[in-house]
Amino acid sequence: MSLIFCIIILLFPPSTAEIAAKPGVNYGQLGNNLPLPSKSVEIIRSLKAGRVKIYDANPKILQALKNTNIQVSVMVPNEQINAIAANQTMADDWIKSNVVPFYPATKIRYLLVGNEILSQPDNVTWFNLVPAMRRIRQSLVRFRLKKIKVGTPLAIDCLEASFPPSSGKFRSGVSESVLTPLLKFIDRTKSFFFIDVYTYFAWISDPINIKLGYALLEPNVSSYTDPVTGLLYTNLLEQMLDALYFAMKRAGYPNTRLFIAETGWPNGGDFDQIGGNIHNAAVYNRNVIKRLTEKPPRGTPLKPAVVLPSFIFALYNENQKTGPGTERNFGLIYPNGSSIYEMDLSGKTSEFKESLPEPTNNEPFKGKIWCVAARGVNKTALGGALSYACGQGNGTCDPIRPGGKCFKPDSLFWHASYAFSSYWAQFRKSGGSCYFNGLAVQTIKNPSFGSCKFPSIML
Repeated sequence: MSLIFCIIILLFPPSTAEIAAKPGVNYGQLGNNLPLPSKSVEIIRSLKAGRVKIYDANPKILQALKNTNIQVSVMVPNEQINAIAANQTMADDWIKSNVVPFYPATKIRYLLVGNEILSQPDNVTWFNLVPAMRRIRQSLVRFRLKKIKVGTPLAIDCLEASFPPSSGKFRSGVSESVLTPLLKFIDRTKSFFFIDVYTYFAWISDPINIKLGYALLEPNVSSYTDPVTGLLYTNLLEQMLDALYFAMKRAGYPNTRLFIAETGWPNGGDFDQIGGNIHNAAVYNRNVIKRLTEKPPRGTPLKPAVVLPSFIFALYNENQKTGPGTERNFGLIYPNGSSIYEMDLSGKTSEFKESLPEPTNNEPFKGKIWCVAARGVNKTALGGALSYACGQGNGTCDPIRPGGKCFKPDSLFWHASYAFSSYWAQFRKSGGSCYFNGLAVQTIKNPSFGSCKFPSIML
């Protein structure tokens, strides 16, 4: 190799070297018991995270991240996208208020516009997404912040087809109108396609045909060969990422770079959910970090040797997230600041000292489950939830009316517990959940008493 060529390589490294893996963590804030930003930044540093992503531009967090050398990703909230798309001044004001005061002491490197927009029902925002990104980019240029890359994280449901990976194709309703302009913007600005990809959700949708070890990235468990390309897959994550690569290739952008905006595995969940436990969460996240920090980078079967920067979801278990119990249990850290399990996001730790608890819910729970009121919750809110459950018809609350078999004891907690169980038993299959804004919990202990029989679900 000539001296001149060596100098050229040093000055202009190949594209795969432009970005290091540097796995990071998603710092969600949907909890009423989380540590202060200053303490959280200490925890992030103890995890050896190279990056952190927040879901807004919280000034206290950005202040706490000053002079840490941690790369930071901030986000324009979904509800501001339409206004910014229509008004350049709105974009300028957002950048002036949320980025300029902190940069460059806070190492803001990515500005994400919205979160999983194509998974939301508001399709007006779908079509304003890329126009808003263009305005934000224009504002960054105006304030001489051109090093900050603009993107938007999408969920894997942006795909219409994903199996086999070679069939990867974007959803027909948004392919031409949203995703092609998005890919064009990414290509022109040398940014990334940010994707939220969870093998956990793919596995629980088909746990019979997808082996758990394959979803956990365990070696030598299972493999799959794409019948069209002959590419061999040894884990579910690579399979899902290549489906996205094929979709981008089909859309005319085969060289677009991927950035894993979210991936992870729940450390807990409800009784009617499987696989969410500390053991699986630790195994998955450790395997992902090991996989993404390999040197030289392994890439995927379709895109070998490509660096895949990433964020693990999430820093904390967040008790105010809605939905199934797993949604509140994706953290690496408990809200009190203690580790749920040992983790090193730099990938330099190959063995961990503490043993992991054996999983107990990798198979579906067999038995009855009830839904009851949580202890210590706000009584006014509980009364409102009781009224909601009883207002859904089908005789949901007849037994707790005066004279009914479950009227006594005549207490708000007792009546709400019966109403929640009755509602859930009737409406679970049509989307009803045992959550009620955090006022309800599942139990496998039968709350029935005497002649009062609480409805349950049977798994």
